[in-house]
Amino acid sequence: MTDNSRSTIKFKVPGEDKDEMRSVLRSVFDALTEKGYNPINQIVGYLLTEDPTYITNYNNARSMICKIDRDELLQELVRCYLFDKA
Repeated sequence: MTDNSRSTIKFKVPGEDKDEMRSVLRSVFDALTEKGYNPINQIVGYLLTEDPTYITNYNNARSMICKIDRDELLQELVRCYLFDKA
């Protein structure tokens, strides 16, 4: 029997079109803003819990964000935060 408790699991998710993710995230942000919500707080709530009720149905925002792989979106957000010079 081997001891796998010390091995590291490499996490990979399938590639998602970054431009499409950016477009969806912007549309969701805009819909939340138009409805008077704090879009950053709402999107973070959704990402942490995967509870779609954090996202409004207005302008189909909830449906759009649910089509994005949440793990891929989180990876891209961390990558942008660490490496993009904006």
